[in-house]
Amino acid sequence: MTHSDTDVLIIGAGLSGIGAAVHLGKKCPGLGYQIFEQRSAIGGTWDLFRYPGIRSDSDMHTLGYNFKPWTEAKAIADGPSIRKYVEDTADEYGITPHIRFNTKIVAANWSSEEQLWHVTHEDDLGARDVTTCRFLFMCGGYYRYDEGYRPDFPGEATYEGQFIHPQHWPEDLDYSGKKVVIIGSGATAMTLVPAMTDKAAHVTMLQRSPTYVVSRPAVDKFANFLRKILPDSWAYSFIRWRNVLLQQFFFRQTRANPDKARDRLVGMVKEELGPDYPVETHFNPAYNPWEQRLCLVPDSDLFNALKSGKASVETDHIETFTKTGIKLKSGKELDADIVVTATGLQLQFLNGVEVSIDGEKRDPGRMLNYKGVMLSNMPNLACTFGYTNASWTLKADLTSEYVCRLLNYMDQHGYGSAMPKLDHYPNQTEPFVDFSSGYFQRVMDQFPRQHTEKPWKLNQSYSADLMNLRFGKLDDGVLSFTPAEEADVPPALQAAE
Repeated sequence: MTHSDTDVLIIGAGLSGIGAAVHLGKKCPGLGYQIFEQRSAIGGTWDLFRYPGIRSDSDMHTLGYNFKPWTEAKAIADGPSIRKYVEDTADEYGITPHIRFNTKIVAANWSSEEQLWHVTHEDDLGARDVTTCRFLFMCGGYYRYDEGYRPDFPGEATYEGQFIHPQHWPEDLDYSGKKVVIIGSGATAMTLVPAMTDKAAHVTMLQRSPTYVVSRPAVDKFANFLRKILPDSWAYSFIRWRNVLLQQFFFRQTRANPDKARDRLVGMVKEELGPDYPVETHFNPAYNPWEQRLCLVPDSDLFNALKSGKASVETDHIETFTKTGIKLKSGKELDADIVVTATGLQLQFLNGVEVSIDGEKRDPGRMLNYKGVMLSNMPNLACTFGYTNASWTLKADLTSEYVCRLLNYMDQHGYGSAMPKLDHYPNQTEPFVDFSSGYFQRVMDQFPRQHTEKPWKLNQSYSADLMNLRFGKLDDGVLSFTPAEEADVPPALQAAE
């Protein structure tokens, strides 16, 4: 095994990547690491999105790291506060000097002879270079940063107003006194609607179909009370577990009793908007709860905007754009000075990086997920992918813990590589995630599949993953290890021996 430029190369300096680096520093102090970040700043999603009202759609007691308590008053936090939390974490744990900004990963090739990854990357001027590493840790999320999903609309060339995608929000946009139509029904649209009513003349959310919406307080009073009487770490741990268990209970109950859950969710909206509002039209989806992600509304801000008359919802299809707005298939016309296309993300796996083994390109769509962390027949590579039914960071923390356990195990036993070995691709597989959302369905053929049996099954359960990834056996008969040369055992381990 040839010596590498670094032991671990982390891709992405967002919530996942910074967390991964902290876990490595804590649990694998003898290993060196670098972080490659294609942007010029820390924060990932929370640095990219700058639209009005940008906030979390999960509580920060579960979206926060397991090693750093969230101590702000608001549990449903705004984007700048989350970005600062990530930046403060990087500073507190000395992560920032390890980050190489403006560095985009182009390709990664595993050399079986050297037991190293050769990672091709380019800077913001297009100059390319290659860095070698023992282990490649993909923490760059699951969507394209350079381009959001934007469908073509009939007649849009005739529209004389302004189009905006939330992923590329203009810093100098002035929407004062303007009529705004937001196309979409997801978390972004429901965040923008109440946030823009402060200045806009009127804001309309135009959706093809409804989404389940639930309101909860932005401030967790019980959590804030606990912090007054307990150390921050104790209070944080208690609230984190309380929220995890409540999330899992609610998810299981909705899947087991979808009709009952639907009645309750729709009923809660009726309580918010009153008996005269057409809730059945605008907030009663055709699918069952948790077949798509629920939208969280803090402090009923969306409902308050609708009740005030400053905002409205239209559930209809676009027939065509006009010079001044949008004509719907129902015949209704919406005037719009600004149209915001909150139409979703463009998903991509492994940050769009072309991966190969000994020069032979590998297709992620023909791989199986292994424990929600690694990929079949792909050595020394892990990728972070959070939960669809709970906070992203819950899974990110467990993924990092597993990678640290694996790296330590490999070094203790003199292994150079570890690979989930799959001898025969199964005839029957399932999609990477069980979600009917359009932004998932458009690209599921490009994502790994999962099997019906462990360890090729992707859990959507924090408690199951906790036992499996934190405490489960590493040498499970599926993970195949290849010995390394004795001379290449890390110096820190040699000294210990």
